[in-house]
Amino acid sequence: MGALDSLSEYFSNHFDVSIRKRKKRKVMQTVNIKVKIDCDGCERKIKNAVSSMKGAKSVEVNRKIHKVTVSGYVDPKKVLKTVQSTGKKKAELWPYVPYTMVAYPYAAGAYDKRAPPGFVRKSEQAQAQPGGTDDKLMSLFSDENPNACTVM
Repeated sequence: MGALDSLSEYFSNHFDVSIRKRKKRKVMQTVNIKVKIDCDGCERKIKNAVSSMKGAKSVEVNRKIHKVTVSGYVDPKKVLKTVQSTGKKKAELWPYVPYTMVAYPYAAGAYDKRAPPGFVRKSEQAQAQPGGTDDKLMSLFSDENPNACTVM
């Protein structure tokens, strides 16, 4: 009886320690950074710095729209900090969304002249409010409403 107790105690302690030592795995994600890239040297410097990060699988730099895309098991804050450490202090997380995902793309907070073609700035004013007055008006004059012609 003493041998079985000590053996079961050994295995339970061994597995408890190994479970506690495990770190949470990072999630595979894509991080987009907006950074001003002027020349080939800037592009190369950013690409080398970010690709040497632990967990980075692929790095794409688009100089035309000033966008750096990093895919892998990385933290967005660490990627931003790495890009800023290359001398690009005005780097920020990608603030734009595709034009088609916004209900009111020309709202005061969403319209941005510096946005790349097909993108607008992400803002709360540009998002449609569920159950808002616009939805009610659109359903008032829809083809599915049998009383639509009486309202007109």
